Parts: sequence; C-alpha cells; structure tokens
Amino acid sequence: MNYWIVKSDPETFGWSELVKEKKTDWTGVRNYAARIHLKAMKKGDKVLFYHSNQGLAIVGIAKVTKEFFQDSTAKDEAWVAVELTAIKELKNAVSLSEMKTKKELSNIGLIKIGRLSVMPITKAVYDIIIKMGKK
Repeated sequence: MNYWIVKSDPETFGWSELVKEKKTDWTGVRNYAARIHLKAMKKGDKVLFYHSNQGLAIVGIAKVTKEFFQDSTAKDEAWVAVELTAIKELKNAVSLSEMKTKKELSNIGLIKIGRLSVMPITKAVYDIIIKMGKK
C-alpha cells in the first residue's frame, strides 16, 4: 500500500463535498509531476486530504477506489484522474504550520514543494500526521 497527500481549495471542492458525495473523480490536475503520481496510485492506497488556500491543513482520510483513467475534464488525452472515496475526518485538522514544527516532516512535498497538488508520502509520515490529528 502507498500513501499520498492531495490538495484542494475548499472553495472549489473541499472535504465536506467529498464526504457528502462519498466519492469523486479527482480531475483537473494539470501538473506533469502530479500526473506521474496519479498514475502510480493503486486501489486501496490511503490519501490525506489537504485544504489549500484556506485552512492550510490536512482534514481527512480518503482512499483510492479506482486507479487512473482518462480525465473527463481534459481536452488532451494525456491527463488522468483517479477515484477517491472518503474514509473519515480527522478529529483535529493538522495545520501546515503545525507540520512545519515536526523535524520528521521537514522533507515532505507539502512543505518543500508547496505547489504540487498530488504527492507521495511514506507510511511513517502518514502515521505521524494521523497521530497529530487525534490530539
């Protein structure tokens, strides 16, 4: 199993929308590095859902329920999407500023490559963030 972070502006599509819809096609990603990550996602992988622009925090856990397929919102066939399904909301959102205080998280893409919308993380990083969200 692999672990990921996806970012979304809550004004466009936030955690509450994913919970309401239960699942969604993760479309609209137009970054080459993020596309590589979408193609690497496997059914069952765990995904941390991060609110960008407003909130700046990891707020929930989702999972990949369908591996990559053609992004229906793209004119170019090169762009892909995956299906994500909501699992649960974190008890406490884990803010970017809080993550920056943890030495163990200093090298994650969310901190080092702020513009990337889909990024891999290790199980150790996933576990740290989940633990932070339970406090």
